Amino acid sequence: MRVTTSCARDTEQLGEKLASVLLGKEMIALFGDLGAGKTAFTRGLCAGLGIRDGVCSPTFAIVNAYQGKFPVYHFDMYRITDLDDLFATGFYDYIGNGVIIIEWSENIESELEPDCIRIRIEKTENENERIFDIRGLDEYADLFR
Repeated sequence: MRVTTSCARDTEQLGEKLASVLLGKEMIALFGDLGAGKTAFTRGLCAGLGIRDGVCSPTFAIVNAYQGKFPVYHFDMYRITDLDDLFATGFYDYIGNGVIIIEWSENIESELEPDCIRIRIEKTENENERIFDIRGLDEYADLFR
């Protein structure tokens, strides 16, 4: 399913909509260039789960943990270059223990759960517009229209 947002607030609202259908154990893989809106989307998703403050990209920490309706583990895999790096993050210990949202999923694509929600974010010629290609949520397509 494809969804277009016209500004950062729309991107956050899209994340909030996704949060409304989560059950608490999902893996959400975000793909997109620098500045695509991965963190804005994550901020919205967290807001939809009752997490209002402090959501930022865990670039140096690798993972930020938040508590809302469910535990949320927000990973940034930008600096992960191999499976040893990934193992050192403790990534596998988080699976099944809350919602996992992963920025820079390109770097660990082989390790993503088969049923994970995959979201590719593309920039357009309009600097504020984003196109979201969302896979793994087809049963909720009407929610995103």
